[in-house]
Amino acid sequence: MLLIWVLTACLLPNVWLSFTERMPLFATLTNVILPAGIYALLMSVTPKVGKASLWMIILFFFAAFQIVLLYMYGRSVIAVDMFLNVVTTNPGEVNELLGNMLVILLFMTLIYIPPIVLGIMAVCKKWRLGQRTIRTVRNTGLWLTVIGMLLFGLSFTSARPYRPLCDLYPVNVIYNLYLAVQRTVKTSGYHETSADYRFNAVSEHADSIKELYVVVVGETSRADNWQLMGYERANNQHLMDVSGLTAYPKALSQSNTTHKSVPMLLSELNADNFADSIYHVKSLITAFNEAGYHTSFISNQSRNHSFIDFFGEEADTCIFIKDNPSSEARYSYDTDMLTYLDKAMNLGHGKTLVVLHAYGSHFNYIDRYPNGFGSFLPDRPASATHHYRQKQINAYDNTVEYTSMFLRSIIDRLEKFDGLTGMIYTSDHGEDIFDDDRHLFLHASPIPSYYQIHVPMLVWLGHSYRESYPSVSQAAESNKDRFVATSRAFFHSILDMAGISTPVADRTESILSPLYTPRSPMYLNDHNESVPLFDCGILHYDKDKLRTLGIV
Repeated sequence: MLLIWVLTACLLPNVWLSFTERMPLFATLTNVILPAGIYALLMSVTPKVGKASLWMIILFFFAAFQIVLLYMYGRSVIAVDMFLNVVTTNPGEVNELLGNMLVILLFMTLIYIPPIVLGIMAVCKKWRLGQRTIRTVRNTGLWLTVIGMLLFGLSFTSARPYRPLCDLYPVNVIYNLYLAVQRTVKTSGYHETSADYRFNAVSEHADSIKELYVVVVGETSRADNWQLMGYERANNQHLMDVSGLTAYPKALSQSNTTHKSVPMLLSELNADNFADSIYHVKSLITAFNEAGYHTSFISNQSRNHSFIDFFGEEADTCIFIKDNPSSEARYSYDTDMLTYLDKAMNLGHGKTLVVLHAYGSHFNYIDRYPNGFGSFLPDRPASATHHYRQKQINAYDNTVEYTSMFLRSIIDRLEKFDGLTGMIYTSDHGEDIFDDDRHLFLHASPIPSYYQIHVPMLVWLGHSYRESYPSVSQAAESNKDRFVATSRAFFHSILDMAGISTPVADRTESILSPLYTPRSPMYLNDHNESVPLFDCGILHYDKDKLRTLGIV
């Protein structure tokens, strides 16, 4: 029983992936038969079945992790980014997520914990398989391995290129784990590899001009749920009557993960040059420092030892408000950052940049706004399943309404400032909320969906700014209906707004420039390769949604 249980538990993700990955026939058969043969050979090495089963614990871990992800996303193997998310996601987010996944976690417990317990019992009681059983398992494993190797060779004859490091489970998972460890090691040396980086930035605006710019990086906000982007619900009422505000409804992120999207937004990098370059560059905060600005980075997220932390620490003032949580409040809200914004504005510096990293619409949605806030009720779903989608949508729309109020509060403060002011906002990525019969939920899936990359983007220019630089204001308006890759345009648009010149600035990438030129939509995949968005594995449903935006 233990032998069969172990083999079945190990092989379960192989069978499941064969239905979800849409591989050619030979590759599909290889993905089941070859691993089945190897698993059987491993279990037949010794008659001590308990000892053999405990050897397979690492495969149990991979299998359980893989099945949970298939349950969440419906397809794809454990990605590099998913391993990195394990070490960069704060414990609070983990608890919020796991609390809504009790069914699948219970299922995994019932499959993978009993063979471990039985394996320990087998070792203690010295259970042994009979020689006949061992021979049968070994011969079966040998034949399956030989057949699997033949199918493995035939897989390379398929029209679709066969890549074992991507297509063969668990080889692909082990390879992705290796890449994750490799990236983590490189990240730990970031301060040394980026130490000599310089923007050689200067301000083209006169020193006598007072300037204050606020950069807001949102979290998990999707454009389809913004009234300003055409959504039918009135959840942007705080922003609807704001002068100088321009919305960009055709904005797409080049990544559906925070730890890659935010660094691209804040640096010169995009999908085309992210790869190894991320270990050598600094953020726009350093560019503003070089140009004579006093800089502040204020975050409502927890530190996670990623590039977001490193970039934030470039600022003259770096504050993660969760470092000093209020003893009276369970959660901090984005509006809590306004106190620190007020302090930065009142320091009296002639030129100031403030970067705000919000928590926005990150799951669990009801924890992103105070009790009693929100126009859309009921907003308390019993669980994170498609059966409670409307309540999830209500809660999500309340987070967008709260973000609107937060942004309006920033604009109100900037309007009172005696000088040039501007604000730019976008979200790192979007979110799936059981939008179709795929029942996809959350973000960071190995292959993105339309809802995970279609994000809101806003630019606000103060009255004095619009009077002083009418061409910038006109360009912002003229580009509003064009495709925008936020991972490319955000950085260059901020520099353009502040009139900062640097060799890496490119006005053809700035939506505040009449020279702005949209590029082809690209995506930064799990292996940090830049691939055309329509070729990254997205399905026809997502392609059709993109085409409705005029993105081809």
